[in-house]
Amino acid sequence: MNYAHRIDGKKRVHLKEYDPEERRGLTKEEAQEKTAELARELNELDDLLFAAGQQSMLIILQGRDTSGKDGAIRHLLNIVNVQSCRVVPFKVPTPIELAHDFLWRIHAETPPRGAMHIFNRSHYEDVLVVRVHNLVPEAVWRKRYDHINAFERLLVDSGTILLKFYLHISKEEQEKRLLEREKETEKAWKLSVGDWKERELWDRYTEAYEEALTRCSSPEIPWHIAPANNKWFRDLAITEQVVEALRPYRKPWMEHLSKIGETAKRELMEYRAQRTGA
Repeated sequence: MNYAHRIDGKKRVHLKEYDPEERRGLTKEEAQEKTAELARELNELDDLLFAAGQQSMLIILQGRDTSGKDGAIRHLLNIVNVQSCRVVPFKVPTPIELAHDFLWRIHAETPPRGAMHIFNRSHYEDVLVVRVHNLVPEAVWRKRYDHINAFERLLVDSGTILLKFYLHISKEEQEKRLLEREKETEKAWKLSVGDWKERELWDRYTEAYEEALTRCSSPEIPWHIAPANNKWFRDLAITEQVVEALRPYRKPWMEHLSKIGETAKRELMEYRAQRTGA
């Protein structure tokens, strides 16, 4: 079905063309049922990813404040094996990180074979917030699109299954969620005047996201726009794409593990034969 919109870079992205309220005619209950079915398959595929140790998976989550990155991460962590999955949040760069190129801290956190890493924000902040707030000259951040494309191509060519999600919410939904934080004691820790200040730059962020989604998408390494006004639809859209990205590897992973099992059995039989002969 493809509940998330695949962006292949062939035409310029205009976010107004994508409905953040989209639900494809599904009720919440229907979507959750589909998500649960996909989750069972994802759990199995994640185990195979870990056991085979031939590829890795990197999931990048980007979106405006309150778009649901934390919620999407909690959803995925309830499905996959924690021994093979790690969440990496990227905050304001430290002085040491700023003393290196902008991809230095990112590359260090990419997943090894057999692992799944989830990035809460990523290297795209260096063409988003950096651009919106004029933290470096335009001549600097404009070159970064090419650096990002080359970096992601390196990851994919090295065996990383790469998925990139933009969690798409409306300005009205963001305001609703920000106001809800003020009312709910358990979410008070999330309150920040900075969120409201960033909200004033909505149009500038829209422009920055549209260029990043356009210039850093290709048929081989696309972005996916996940409608996120409805959290249950967001979870369905993300889970479906993760499963579809892993599914083609099921057969080769099982064949690889079968060979490992055959070798282990043969070694065990030889060991027992030696023990009997002794």
